[in-house]
Amino acid sequence: MKFGIFYELQLPKPWGPNDELNLYQNALNQVELADKLGYDYAWEVEHHFLDEYSHSPQPEVFLAAASQRTKRIRIGHGIIQLTTNHPARVAEKVACLDLVSNGRVEFGMGESGSVQELAPFDVDMAEKRAIWEEAVKCVIPMMTQEGSQFDGKYFKFPLRNVTPKPIQKPHPPLWVACSQLETIEMAGRRGIGALGFQFLTADMAHAWVHAYYNAFVKRQEKLADYQSNCNIAMVSYFMCAETDEEARHRAEGITFFQFALAFYSGSRSRERAAPGTMSMWDDYNKWKKANPDAQERALRGGLIGSPDTIRSKLRKFETSKVDSIILLNQAGKNKHEHICESLELFAREVMPEFHSHEPEHQAWKQKVLRREIELEEIDTTPYKERAGVGKGVTIDRLVANG
Repeated sequence: MKFGIFYELQLPKPWGPNDELNLYQNALNQVELADKLGYDYAWEVEHHFLDEYSHSPQPEVFLAAASQRTKRIRIGHGIIQLTTNHPARVAEKVACLDLVSNGRVEFGMGESGSVQELAPFDVDMAEKRAIWEEAVKCVIPMMTQEGSQFDGKYFKFPLRNVTPKPIQKPHPPLWVACSQLETIEMAGRRGIGALGFQFLTADMAHAWVHAYYNAFVKRQEKLADYQSNCNIAMVSYFMCAETDEEARHRAEGITFFQFALAFYSGSRSRERAAPGTMSMWDDYNKWKKANPDAQERALRGGLIGSPDTIRSKLRKFETSKVDSIILLNQAGKNKHEHICESLELFAREVMPEFHSHEPEHQAWKQKVLRREIELEEIDTTPYKERAGVGKGVTIDRLVANG
């Protein structure tokens, strides 16, 4: 099993004059530390206009800076929005980042999730999947061919050579965001790595991992001529400390993350409050005061706890054959020093055990891909419901309707 770290770059109000500067510099310091500690991936999202939840509209800038502070950690777009970026600009960004990072890019692609982000770019929510699929067909030849052209419904591109080309051939590994469980099967069918979110149980993980691998092996239908990437990653809330109690105390920002995610995800088809008219941080604190039990439950989920607690949870998920775990602990007002201490403790006490099992996992995967091992076709119907919205959220859905 491999491990990554994940950034939305959250910044709750009130905002001071240097808060965004400190946010970016602290996150870059954390990625530099993770590289030295042996983490495998650093992932960064792309979001627009999501006050407090995510201040990350240009992930390639952050990732390029991170690449110059690191030596081996993989640099992951998790994800680039193909609905709000022209394919030619995407191909250029990915190739340039691959060059400056010396071939360490992971190319994650997604659609964006709400009218809050899509409307200013004149993108119709109802068409975002179709736009994404056409963009994939358009962008791949740009990275692999000296000249390419495209004549589609959403993109029309005359014959041009998009330069530069990425150093990884034929292109960096492809991933797709899986905010809905059903998208995991779609990722396998398309031959693309699945950037999924935390499963509620090991049984749920087992069922969906089987659905992904069976779709990848038996029912693969690529959108274009690209190199397949068989990988399934799970994002999980994370804070490691000497005791469970201390970890939960240090991870309080996780519940703000869940609250903010519910706020935006629960209103996908309508815009939220006008800028400057609300403070999500204030609303969150009102919710927290009124819902102490929900706050407590939220902090008992994910990979939040002592090394022993986290190790026990990971052993259960390891049996499901998830390829990697992406750890999210830059959230809310979690402190920079606690995030660094968490990364260090996990890397020292937990990560080596699961890294040591990676050769065994890769051998299993190759047997599945060669169909020497046939995985059971598991009915995923009982595992289509998830409490909350995305990323393992346990916050009440009523938050989203406020």
